[in-house]
Amino acid sequence: MKKIYCLSTCSTCNRILKEVNAEKKGVVLQDIKTKKISPKELDEMKERAGSYEALFSRRALKYKEWGLKDKTLGEKDYRGYILEEYTFLKRPIALVGSKIFVGSEKKTVEELKKALS
Repeated sequence: MKKIYCLSTCSTCNRILKEVNAEKKGVVLQDIKTKKISPKELDEMKERAGSYEALFSRRALKYKEWGLKDKTLGEKDYRGYILEEYTFLKRPIALVGSKIFVGSEKKTVEELKKALS
C-alpha cells in the first residue's frame, strides 16, 4: 500500500507530492481536511511511528491558541487532539509498505523518494 495523508491547501505538502512524483507512483492521496482521519488509521500510523507524539504537530496555530504549549500532554491527549482537529497531524504522512514517513524534513522526503522508486 502507498498512501499519503496531506492537506491540499498546504504549499509544503503540494511541493513534496510533486517532488516525490506521487501521482505517477500510484500513491493514494487523502486530504485530511475533506476526509478526516479515522481512529483506526491513526492507530495504524502510531504503530509504525512508535507514538502519537511523533505524529503531532506543534506548529499548528491552534497549539498556541488552545494553550497546549503550557500543558503536559500524554499519548492519550495527542491522539485525542489529532482526531479532533486535523491541523494537529504533522504533514505529510506517507505509508509505503510497512514503513512510515512523517513530516517535511529534507531527510524524510529523500527517504520517501527512495521508498517510492
